[in-house]
Amino acid sequence: MRLSEFEGRSVAVWGYGREGRAALSVLTQKFPAERFTLFCSEAEAAALIAQSSDLFAREAGGRGTRVLVVTTPVDEAVLAAFDIVVKSPGISPYREPHLSAEHMGVRFTSGTAIWFAEHAKARTICVTGTKGKSTVAALIAHLLRKSGRLTALAGNIGLPLLDLLEPAHEPDWWVIELSSFQARDFEGAPTVALINNLYEEHLDWHVTSENYSKDKLRIAAKAQRVVVNARQKKLVDLGQWNLNDAFNHFDGWHLRDCAVWRGNEEVLASRQIPLPGEHNALNVCAALAAIEAAGEDARALARHVATFKPLPHRLQHLGIRGGIDYVNDSISTTPYAAIEALRSLDGRTTTILVGGFDRGIDWQPFADFVARRPPHAVVTMGTNGDAIAAVLARLAHRGFELASAHALADAFARALSLTPEDGAILLSPGAPSFDQFNDYAERGREFARLAGFDPAAIMQVEGLGIA
Repeated sequence: MRLSEFEGRSVAVWGYGREGRAALSVLTQKFPAERFTLFCSEAEAAALIAQSSDLFAREAGGRGTRVLVVTTPVDEAVLAAFDIVVKSPGISPYREPHLSAEHMGVRFTSGTAIWFAEHAKARTICVTGTKGKSTVAALIAHLLRKSGRLTALAGNIGLPLLDLLEPAHEPDWWVIELSSFQARDFEGAPTVALINNLYEEHLDWHVTSENYSKDKLRIAAKAQRVVVNARQKKLVDLGQWNLNDAFNHFDGWHLRDCAVWRGNEEVLASRQIPLPGEHNALNVCAALAAIEAAGEDARALARHVATFKPLPHRLQHLGIRGGIDYVNDSISTTPYAAIEALRSLDGRTTTILVGGFDRGIDWQPFADFVARRPPHAVVTMGTNGDAIAAVLARLAHRGFELASAHALADAFARALSLTPEDGAILLSPGAPSFDQFNDYAERGREFARLAGFDPAAIMQVEGLGIA
């Protein structure tokens, strides 16, 4: 939906997270004579009105008021009063009141959809996948910049696209991370679409695994080139892909003998990759395959992987305190991510903290893995902690300590009591954070604080924006 379609319409912004803030900022700047409605929380409303009472108000008609702030529950009758609703990514179109309002004729869009409508001719590399998409997107941007290309890095990684609606200089490349929520409304035509992997995830939002897969794959519908993991059968079977552009097969970018190869040529040794774990080496393959599909010289750029700075909350080594190594993998929201985190610390005396918000995901694959390759200890926590513990307790000869707690602080204390010096405590929950925290970043900061590190110092994502 183009911005020109908003003129003269009744418009609401639903949600005031990063994307909601960016959308409202653009709308109020582009349409200074129009009035808008914002649906947000009570705390957000109070802060907005305190900061700018001339712009925001709780009642319509105030002098100069351009944004009516509403904190009461949103239902289909409320939404039906608007022609267009710009919704935040976390609001599911598969649930009420979105479903009924859409049937009543309300047009829903998002900040991401607006940006793509306004930048139809931009050269874009769009990255999605269940895991690793932020690392892959940041790595692609890092490598393209090393080639001298003016490159934007934005999207789900932490910078809304609408914050870069009208850049002073048009980038040579836009590298855009898209969540499954953002992909659901996607109608763009990427130069390259990269789908890193596909596992069951976010069923509370997508309702079914079929919806989740379909929504993820929307980024490939109009793409010029599509890059997928050739060895993930589920992903390969879902589309008619040109596997010449794929990674993780012997003719393309793949791993062999702990090194990155392109066909029969060894390009990058594992010691040159500053990211732990085989899954991260595959992320490097994915990034190089996308760069090659974009027409850039991936072989020449591969050496610059060595200077990439890992992202926070992704197998982030915080440091050592009291002889224990602390690893923050708070971004881990699926059991498969927790498995990969344990793989990356194979051979270490590791206590892993797992559990969080319960979405009904099956933890049997995790149990199967730890039965084969047991860590030193597993501490479960959160609303699904007891269910995870029950699955693990069924292992006849589990070979690891098993403990349970509810809050992260209690789980941390249990882990500390179980872990010897020279061991590692790994936060890789395999579940969302919403039972105790606003997001995974807040959970990661709390873990850092409990371990004795400065939470603010671990947060910075380098490379966002245009450079």
